[in-house]
Amino acid sequence: MTKPSPLDDPDSAAFAWGRWKRLMRLMGAVTAATVAMLLFYLWYSGTAMSIHFYIATGLGVSAAMMLMGALMGLVFMSNGTGHDDSVADPMGDRD
Repeated sequence: MTKPSPLDDPDSAAFAWGRWKRLMRLMGAVTAATVAMLLFYLWYSGTAMSIHFYIATGLGVSAAMMLMGALMGLVFMSNGTGHDDSVADPMGDRD
């Protein structure tokens, strides 16, 4: 028999998703600062590069950092709310 997930409670879920959204806003700010510093460094280095290189670099770094933040935030939310503990392990009683 599975236990109910704490995320089934609307108040608990609202708190958890609010915390996740705050984490994503923080990660967005860190990503923007990182991309700005990276693009400034590339420009300041003086190497002749196409504008397409700057666009691709900015988008690639942004996408990678935001995806990492979103997935880690979901892991933290799942563990922090107790959702992981409510999952049944049908193979748990086997040796």
